[in-house]
Amino acid sequence: MIVIKFGGHAMGEPSRKWASEIASRFKLGERFVIVHGGGPQIDKELARRGIEKSSVNGFRITTPEIMEVVEFVLTGSVLRSVVRDLIAAGLPAVGITGSDNQLLEVELRDEAKFGLVGKIKKVNPKIINDLLDMGYLPVISPVANDSSTRALNVNADIAAGAIAGSLRASETLFLTDVPGIYSAWPDRSSLITQIAISDLKKVSFEGGMAPKVEAVINAIESGASSARVIDGTSLPAFIDALSGDGGTLVKP
Repeated sequence: MIVIKFGGHAMGEPSRKWASEIASRFKLGERFVIVHGGGPQIDKELARRGIEKSSVNGFRITTPEIMEVVEFVLTGSVLRSVVRDLIAAGLPAVGITGSDNQLLEVELRDEAKFGLVGKIKKVNPKIINDLLDMGYLPVISPVANDSSTRALNVNADIAAGAIAGSLRASETLFLTDVPGIYSAWPDRSSLITQIAISDLKKVSFEGGMAPKVEAVINAIESGASSARVIDGTSLPAFIDALSGDGGTLVKP
């Protein structure tokens, strides 16, 4: 079982190529679950509507106005696009959201600081396991509802990590726009190729690296066997990762 977090920067032409790679392995019996993001797509729609964006520690500050855009883009155009690419590659993809069958139980992370950003309390993977048992490939949009049915913006990296842990995934692949985790981003020489989770916790991360590291730690502590962060815009990097090589490998 491999859980793949598919970042927005890897979408477009690269997505069709990696869909074919997944299809070839799916036919050999490997099972996959895909969790997608869509930051660039959200930014584009915000710009089209004249809405300013901002973030804190890698998390998008999400006002009610921005949440409307996030839900519209992620559960609408992006989810449908990812599912279409997978189906075109011959895969039995089915799109769901974090709200479906209460897959992700969430609460506000810190409303004063982040706005409508969700923190995952619990993952209920039954709907995923049911789809897998029926031979489908689940594709998950990370938007979820809190106990009052309010839609919250859940970071896709963190959602993927939590889902991977709940499924006891053999590996979690985080496809992003950088080759891995950097100890001193943007210093390219600080790329970490392999690290134990205990050592990863000792390193301080800022910006977009912070939620990625939180997601990796959460995935392994929740039950996933390993996690790997790779450049999702590179097909060779994706092929290497499926074969257990490249990027940043994090182990228990």
